[in-house]
Amino acid sequence: MISRTVTLLDVARAAGVSKSTVSDALQGSGRVAEATRDRVRAVAEELGYRPNSAARRLRRASTGAVGLHLPATATRLDYYMNLAFGAVERAQEDGLDMMLLGPSGAAGGRIASRVDGLLVIDPESGDSAVPGLLDAGVPVVTGERYLGPAGGPSGAVVCDNAASLTALLDHVTERGARRPAVLAPSGSSAWATALRATAGSWGRARGVPVTLRTVPFAATPAEAEAATRELLAADPAVDAVICAPDGSAPGVLRAAAALGRPVGGSDGSGGGSGIGGSCGSGEGAVHQADESRGSGSRSGNGNGSCGEGAGPGGGGATADGSSGAPLLVASCVDGTATRGAEPPVTAVDLRPAAYGRACAALLCDILAGRTAPDTVRGHAWSLEIRASTGPSAAPAGP
Repeated sequence: MISRTVTLLDVARAAGVSKSTVSDALQGSGRVAEATRDRVRAVAEELGYRPNSAARRLRRASTGAVGLHLPATATRLDYYMNLAFGAVERAQEDGLDMMLLGPSGAAGGRIASRVDGLLVIDPESGDSAVPGLLDAGVPVVTGERYLGPAGGPSGAVVCDNAASLTALLDHVTERGARRPAVLAPSGSSAWATALRATAGSWGRARGVPVTLRTVPFAATPAEAEAATRELLAADPAVDAVICAPDGSAPGVLRAAAALGRPVGGSDGSGGGSGIGGSCGSGEGAVHQADESRGSGSRSGNGNGSCGEGAGPGGGGATADGSSGAPLLVASCVDGTATRGAEPPVTAVDLRPAAYGRACAALLCDILAGRTAPDTVRGHAWSLEIRASTGPSAAPAGP
């Protein structure tokens, strides 16, 4: 015996409401009281109602799909793959398929005919595809803000990236670092821009010199290793390296091992000899390293000199960056590479799968009329403290 398909009318009769009320309740649209919405959904579940997605798309002139645009480097980064899976999972909960767009994007009108909305993750102001996507004529949600000149998106999900790098810099100085360095990402995304700016503002606010070196947005471990070797050769007193790009931390560890710098502190207080002499007049300084030469010049209003051998454990350093002084290592992005490293690396867990879900949820809410356009939602991170910066402690977060 073939069972009959349960229809909207069946649900309406069982729930004692109109067919249109059932439709609005199940789609999350219209003015339906919360109690009625819950009752309708419970009845639909009990009867085994399954929406006819094809018919629903025809009624709404909908494609039943949304597009996902990722940075060109995404295919080799663990972070973006986890984010994409989270976004796909959440979109499917609203009956929407996810279409992965090529790095070059597509003409606005052409892509708008194939999707109901778009997710654009970490948009770069220099990405030529982004303006066309923002002007495609469908709702667009960005993962992080878009800093370019094109029209703004319909919504955004953002992390407090300045706060996450501040937490890392505070942590390594609490563990004894006196000359931290940041391998910051190049590019014009909101994430990269915030990290570079924060390295400078943190140093000025705390009177601590921060060496800033720019590396590729998706620097490989080999590129991070080379940058760290050059960094320590240019400034052997550096006693903590915070690397930003996803998956690059093992390269920093390899550089430390090659230069005889044990990674991690010996105790929670950090010890160290402190800074010999003075570094400025309290306004701090930022050491901006030159990528091409591997050397740096000091900027800021610091008067006086910074002594060598500062940091956890003290100790001198040779001209090539070699010394027996410990080096603290941390990462702005947590993942397989940081968790599985030896020693495991302290990192900011940006929770990429949950972030992808949050971006897709906002787009779904805008498409269904549950949320007004121009909505900006925040996304939480946590600081995972591991052996690369000394004894473990409870995770921190915003």
